[in-house]
Amino acid sequence: MTTFDEVEEARRDPKHANIVYHDWEAETYNDKWSISFDQRCIDYALGRFELAVGGEAGHYGTALELGSGPGFFLLNLMQAGVASEGIVTDISPKMVEVATRNGHQLGLDVEGRVADAETIPCDDNSVDLVVGHAVLHHIPDVTKALSEVLRVLRPGGRFVFAGEPTTVGDFYARRLGALTWWLTTNVTRLPGLRDWRRPQVELDESSAAAALEAVVDLHTFVPSELARLAQRIGAIEVSAPSEELTAAFLGWPVRTFEAAVAPEKLGMRWATFAGGAWKMLSKVDTQLYKVLPRDIFYNTLLTGRKCGD
Repeated sequence: MTTFDEVEEARRDPKHANIVYHDWEAETYNDKWSISFDQRCIDYALGRFELAVGGEAGHYGTALELGSGPGFFLLNLMQAGVASEGIVTDISPKMVEVATRNGHQLGLDVEGRVADAETIPCDDNSVDLVVGHAVLHHIPDVTKALSEVLRVLRPGGRFVFAGEPTTVGDFYARRLGALTWWLTTNVTRLPGLRDWRRPQVELDESSAAAALEAVVDLHTFVPSELARLAQRIGAIEVSAPSEELTAAFLGWPVRTFEAAVAPEKLGMRWATFAGGAWKMLSKVDTQLYKVLPRDIFYNTLLTGRKCGD
């Protein structure tokens, strides 16, 4: 477990903070974020990719994932047939270990590399696709990282990033999460509800994780500004759609509630409700996106290509 002293130390160095946080979370990250490598997450990853590019995903030879974590985005995209070979990279050695293991267990052609996104350990013009999910907001110098992405892409190669918090979305999501945590941890102190409460040591660990998570979350984005940044460094065919509005108003309280209550109290009926409600609201959001400003949605995506054939 990471201590609050370590959290304070990590505040002085965001890259070190990312290593500490993601090494600590590596073995439990899948459960925390409901990550899997079955059809549910294959469909989700492919859906995010196709939303970003505005159509069918297509097929790429070699794909590299920045900030892979346990490999959620790239490994599921590979299972969907988007890429034949994969390179999973992360600044956290533990995450690279987990992602590589996951890939091999799935029978995928995957290589793992510990890497700083600002200095990607790949040759120029060496990969066909670069992807990332919830990674850009962890990187101190996003411009430098995107320049590295263009360097390693082959001419005509594509990048796709998803799951990046918008400035407006982050504002309301964090407040929803904080309110849900306060309500849940206080209500479960009441007589008759105490068996719903997680052990205090687990709640303390979640609080430490939340404190460190706040340290490693360095940026939020305005979609149009993120698109212009990619254009300034030379990317072409750039777009930055966004997603999740009503789904975020459900998702953040659900995630926080699940972290605060005893897991044995939540069974398949709860999982079915939460998953089904999120899918329903996501469909509502696809309609709202047509009439509401994209800046108010929770996540932004980013895609573009490197000049060339």
